[in-house]
Formats: sequence, C-alpha cells, structure tokens
Amino acid sequence: MTSLQAARLATMGLLFCNGLIYATWGIHIPTLKEKFSLSDATLSQAMFAVAIGGIIIMPQIGRWAGQTGTARVSRLSAWFMAVTAALILIIPDYNALLIWLLLFGAATAANDVAVNAQAAMLEVRMSRPIMGSVHGSFSLGGLTGAMIASLWAAQVGSPAWHFFLVAAVMAVLMTFATRYLVRNDHQDPEKTPDQYVPNLQKVPPPPVPTTAFIPHSLRRRLWALGVLGFLGLLIEGAMYDWSAVYMRDVVAATPAMVSAGYAAFCAGMAVGRFGGDPLRARLGALQLMYSSCCLAGLGLLLALLWQTSWSVVIGFGLTGLGLSSVMPITFASAGKMAADAGIIAAIGLAVTVRLAYIGLLLGPALLGQISQLFGLVVALALTLLALVLIVGISAYLLKE
Repeated sequence: MTSLQAARLATMGLLFCNGLIYATWGIHIPTLKEKFSLSDATLSQAMFAVAIGGIIIMPQIGRWAGQTGTARVSRLSAWFMAVTAALILIIPDYNALLIWLLLFGAATAANDVAVNAQAAMLEVRMSRPIMGSVHGSFSLGGLTGAMIASLWAAQVGSPAWHFFLVAAVMAVLMTFATRYLVRNDHQDPEKTPDQYVPNLQKVPPPPVPTTAFIPHSLRRRLWALGVLGFLGLLIEGAMYDWSAVYMRDVVAATPAMVSAGYAAFCAGMAVGRFGGDPLRARLGALQLMYSSCCLAGLGLLLALLWQTSWSVVIGFGLTGLGLSSVMPITFASAGKMAADAGIIAAIGLAVTVRLAYIGLLLGPALLGQISQLFGLVVALALTLLALVLIVGISAYLLKE
C-alpha cells in the first residue's frame, strides 16, 4: 500500500469517527430538550452555540493548516472534539452547556476542515475522484452512531455514559488514524525528501501562501462554491439535528424508532457517497448534481406528506441518497480550483468551507426558530427551496 492510499484510508477513518460523534450529538438533542424542558426556539440556542463556535474558528483553520499541515490540525482537533463531546450530557446548567457547546462546535469545525483539506489534496495528487468515498465514511459513521444509540436506548442505558464511551473510543481510533496522514502538504509523499533537493543540499521550505494571495477571480468562484455548499449543508444540518425530533414529536415514533430516521438518512448518504465517485467520473459533476437534487426532493416530500414511521424512514433514506453527492462535488471542485492556481488545497478549501459550514451550523438553529412559529413540518419543507437553488447555481458554476 502506498502512502497516498494509506492517507486516504486515514481520512476515511477520521471522518467516520467525526460522523459517529456528530450522530451521537444529533440523536441526543431530544435528550437535552427533555432534560432542560426546552421549547424548539430555546433548543435552537444550543444548536446556535455549536454554530458560533465553528464560525469563530473557521477563518483561522485554513491559515493554521497551511502553516503547520493538515495532519497536525486533524490530530489536535480530533482530541479536542472527543473531550468536549464526552462531557456534553453531564453539564447540569443550561447556560454553562451553551458555553461548552461553543467549544464543541469549534473543535468539530476545525477537524472537518482539516480532514477535508487533506482529502482534497489527495484527490488532486491521485488524479481521480475520491472525495465521495471519504465523505461516505462520515455518513457511515453517522449510521453506526445511530444504530449504537438505538441499541443503547433499547437497553435503557444512561445517555451520559453513552456519549462518554463513544467519545473515548473515537479518541483512540482518531489518534491511530492520524499517524498515516500526509505530513507535508507541500510535497509528494511518494518521494523522499532528498528527491526535492539537487545534490542533497538543504534549502528552506517555500513560504506558505495565505488567502490574501488568492486572485480575485478565483476567490469569487470559491465563494460561489461556498454558497452551493451552504445550501447543501443547510439540508444536511436539518436532517442531522431535527430528524430525531421530527420522529419523536411529529411522527410519535417509539423510542427505539426515534433514531431510525437519522440512521436511514446516514445510510442513504453512505451508499450514495461510496458509489458517487465512479458516477461523477462517468456522468460529470453537473449531471450528477441534477439527478441528486431530484431524488433528495422526492425523499423529503415523502417524509413530510406521509407521516408514518416507516414512510418517514424511507423518505429520509432517499433524501440522504440524493443529497450525498452535493458536498463531495463542492469540496472536490474547490480543492481542484486551488491546486490549478498553485495554491495549497487547505487554503483554497477554507474559503469555500467557511461559507458552506455556516449552512450546517446555523441552518438547524434557524429552522428551530421557524419551527417555533409555524411547526417543524413547515420548517423542513422550506429546505426544498434550497434544492431548487442548488440546481440553479450548479447550472452556472459547474457547466463543462
């Protein structure tokens, strides 16, 4: 196995762990709602805290990763994410919890950006699509997390112990995975350091470019990709953070079935992402994006119009299957644009990811406010508009 292949598996392992932790958080949102007797609007404050933490740290991640390497940032943020996740459900005061969730959001966002930047760099170096399978690992982690949560709930286990044990195991796995990441984002890891320096002479490394050196035309396209990612992650965030609440409060599902909608969405995402790379290579990014949005829309309509446990599970599964290609296409495009311009993938990707992740982070909180006024069904129905906008933007941005 080459070092590039090992690094690819490592990024998949890291996003699997990230997805499992994030699934555990999403499934236990109803636990927090019940613990503190929160309304949908008040509950959205907790989601907003996670969002603010991510948004605060996001501008710094690209520069930090560019200076120290995505491998180091991935490792440190993984540890921080595991520690903050482990203690979420044992904090007794809601105001203190909001502060803690700021830290959790910052750690999660930092790890996401760093690992995705490593994956974007690997895709460029390997000269073939891999982003879908890497993102599929996040969805597979989410599915695994939902299944573990369902089994735990069936045994009437302590939610706090569940979160703590998940975080502890993920910390060990992520520490192991980071050993295989590419350590130097500036070099081809298939070569030895001596191959870069004639006559074995030592030379200082080139200066690390920052976002200030990104040409205006490229920056504009990266921001446009960020809008595309914003809309895609807004829908993903709605599914991650509100699917369990929807199953419990709207569908009145049994405790063992509450996490089934989340699991179905993650399963659809995993299947679509693992199969998305060859489809992208064969159909092209634009055609795949069109087909994906149509399928996601059909799934959402099924879940919203036919409110039985199994119809919602099937609908959320189709939504995940359709939505699975949106972010791999977006991130891969951003990484390639940066690489084509001679810019480190982490720096170019950070421009896109900064805006995109606002959708994942702020979207669920905004939906909570809408849900408080008009109901959760209406709030989720509004995400259909995001799919329409994705199609329109893709027609302009991804035309070949």
